[in-house]
Amino acid sequence: MFFKFFGKLIFVCVLGLPIFLLTSHAYAQEAQAANASSLLGFGKALGAGLAIGLAVIGGALAQGRTASAALEGIARNPGATGKIFTPFILGMALIESLVIFSLLIAFLLLP
Repeated sequence: MFFKFFGKLIFVCVLGLPIFLLTSHAYAQEAQAANASSLLGFGKALGAGLAIGLAVIGGALAQGRTASAALEGIARNPGATGKIFTPFILGMALIESLVIFSLLIAFLLLP
């Protein structure tokens, strides 16, 4: 019962917060063009934040999975360490470069 109530409370807060933040733009007394550019800037900032957040989460999961697979392969066959290590390092570098690329795109999205 306790967790059911707080689960619903968190769900309402997560859905209610964006609605609360966006309604201030709807009821503002500014000019239409200024309001539209302000909302566009807010959308760009939100999109950039979500993009870099998702990229970091995806990159971290991919690096963990890559390291796990490489270590498991080395543990099963220690003689293949040299053949596994080079593609492992290359894969890690490419995953990290994609995360850095998404950071660059997020900075370019900001006004």
